[in-house]
Amino acid sequence: MSKSYPFIKVQPPGPKAKELLKKDQRYISPSSAKAYPLMVKRANGVMVEDVDGNRYLDFTAGIAVANTGHCHPKVVDAVTRQAKELLHMSGADFYNPLQIELAERLDTICPGPSPKRVFFSNSGAESVEAAIKLVRHHTKRPYLIAFINAFHGRTMGALSLTGSKSIQRKGFAPLLPGVVHVPYAYCYRCAYGLTYPQCNTACVSWIEEELFATYLPAEEVAAVFVEPIQGEGGYIVPPKEFLQGLESLCKRYGIMLVADEVQSGMGRTGKMLAIEHFGVVSDIVCLAKGIASGLPLGATVAGNKIMEWPPGAHASTFGGNPVSCRAALATIDVLQGGLIEHAAKMGSYLLNELKNIHSSHRLIGEVRGKGLMIAVEMVEDKETKKRAREERNRVVEKAFMKGLLLLDCGRSAIRFCPSLTILKKDVDKALAIFDESLTEVEKGVR
Repeated sequence: MSKSYPFIKVQPPGPKAKELLKKDQRYISPSSAKAYPLMVKRANGVMVEDVDGNRYLDFTAGIAVANTGHCHPKVVDAVTRQAKELLHMSGADFYNPLQIELAERLDTICPGPSPKRVFFSNSGAESVEAAIKLVRHHTKRPYLIAFINAFHGRTMGALSLTGSKSIQRKGFAPLLPGVVHVPYAYCYRCAYGLTYPQCNTACVSWIEEELFATYLPAEEVAAVFVEPIQGEGGYIVPPKEFLQGLESLCKRYGIMLVADEVQSGMGRTGKMLAIEHFGVVSDIVCLAKGIASGLPLGATVAGNKIMEWPPGAHASTFGGNPVSCRAALATIDVLQGGLIEHAAKMGSYLLNELKNIHSSHRLIGEVRGKGLMIAVEMVEDKETKKRAREERNRVVEKAFMKGLLLLDCGRSAIRFCPSLTILKKDVDKALAIFDESLTEVEKGVR
């Protein structure tokens, strides 16, 4: 698939896409909010082709999943060979050599002393669900702390920790009891600020000095669930001292620290795990998305002494499927073959270039991120920092019409999370389209 991209053959959605969109409206649950009418047929590397022959430059990577690029040849080869040998044999009842091999690799990848153990599931939400059960089982404590703007999934337990959009929780109460949400990386007095201050440990101190003193008994808290870099909530990068303060707080009170690396892990930030940027070691790590280059797989990784629950306490029929495990092993090989370092280099270039155009656009309020996990915050006015949600949406739509796939995050941000294989020439193409789209929105061009 050496065709050039982006290339818009017919204004999307084209005739074939329109017909399929009608069927989608008839047969598919409307609960998933689609960004724009993209009907995908095939993809390769950073190129996505729709059913009408339009070709797009993908800066979404399937929501930060295709870290090795769409259909990486080494992953495709591994999956093909495995599919001919064994498609399924449930890890809930039988042993699987591939699960053992992958768990051994994850033991070395995740920070902290060995030995570690791994529970395999099918998704990020499931990996979080397993962590919820595990921390309650291990500590015999009922309460969980999560953060405002956090996203941990949409199943009932994970949803109870999620706090990024009210629509995600609306209509589903009562949720899991015992979950308390606190501000993330900024104190409660500036919780609605746009540029999050380098507050160091102020908000962590608030948990200890105010929350534990007045409302929540520290000795009854099982775990703190935290995204080292918030994903759906806006690609918020906290001060190093924030995560280090959380680690110290948890150690003082015997609380488990759970790092949700579902979106930020597997090389996305220029390191295998985002938490490595902060010099922090969590008790549990939750992985998914980029772990298997697009195949369904989740992993909950914890120290041997923590994952001490008995047989029957938790299981999954499909979790750790042989084909997904084989894809994950190939993915790790590709990532460790220099791709993470490449992602750090390309991420630095993209971040700097976005910052360079910051001053020339009135709608850009802030540029932030690490590696290839970058966000541009959109504002109506740089002085008042009023969020420009509608303008953000129009920029994303215009970029799509020009052949660039972007996604929103937070309340008014645009995320840039391409495959880690992205080349400088593709970054430059994306920057040109983004700049053009942004200019048109600022000028009121429809």
